[in-house]
Amino acid sequence: MAEIIQRDGTWAFDGTSVRITPGLHRSVPLFRQTYGEITVPLEAVAGIVYEPERKRGRLRMRLREGADPLLHATGGRLPDPADPYRLTVDVDRSGVAEYLAEEIRHALLLDQIPGEPTKAYLLPGPPVPVSVRSSDGTVSFDGTQVRVDWADTSDRVKRATGPRVINVGDVVRVEWLPNSGYEDGFLRFVTRETVFSKLPAEKDPYALDLWGNVNRDLLTALVATAVTARLPHPSAHAGAQREHEREREGEYGDVARRRGLTASVPPPADHHDVLLRRLRELGELHRDGVLTDEEFARTKAVVLRGF
Repeated sequence: MAEIIQRDGTWAFDGTSVRITPGLHRSVPLFRQTYGEITVPLEAVAGIVYEPERKRGRLRMRLREGADPLLHATGGRLPDPADPYRLTVDVDRSGVAEYLAEEIRHALLLDQIPGEPTKAYLLPGPPVPVSVRSSDGTVSFDGTQVRVDWADTSDRVKRATGPRVINVGDVVRVEWLPNSGYEDGFLRFVTRETVFSKLPAEKDPYALDLWGNVNRDLLTALVATAVTARLPHPSAHAGAQREHEREREGEYGDVARRRGLTASVPPPADHHDVLLRRLRELGELHRDGVLTDEEFARTKAVVLRGF
């Protein structure tokens, strides 16, 4: 067991996971105290480093992309003090910090933990139900539905629509930007119906405008993370996109073959001439009515990709 106890919190490594416990000191941000203890499995870790400084150093843990719904939901926008994977270390404990980092790095090598993105979340995110009162209203999530009850200071359009209830199955993605104190933030639930909406957060009935207490508004990241953890993993979107592209290429290739065309790559010597000839043939088939406008556009795209 390798462990370091600091005012900001405690990190303990038992060979299979890193347990991160927030400190109780008043300097520890409200977000860290509310998020609570986090257990990071070793397979979720991409690396760890200790950064020594004159008065205090820092332990920083880097997780594999796609491993943690918190990091995906917040997009790296959490302020440093609220980042649970950052620990401030007193200078007289630098040796312990270096030892802990070395133990984790050794375990990563020993277990041959890959560095590529994960295909599923390896951390669960905050437990539900979770409810946060922000400057624009109270947002709650019970695992299946998001509910927003607007505050008296919310835009009158939002208050006129009444409480907003969103089924998690209707959510496409969650967008979150913290309130910095200088610029407003927002928490937006993008649904299939609102995916193309361009409404500003203060008027969007699917978004909370974060403009009040910075520490309080930061807690909306809890809800953003809890919802994100229950949405399809980002790798599923990437896989579906690749499959869609393969299907389209196959469909377009079938069209080309039916018309007696091919999208194969020609020898470099006559590359340009063959490309022009193929495009002329396509144009003639289109003008003669053999290819419809859609078939012409699709087949032309296949030919150009082949070159």
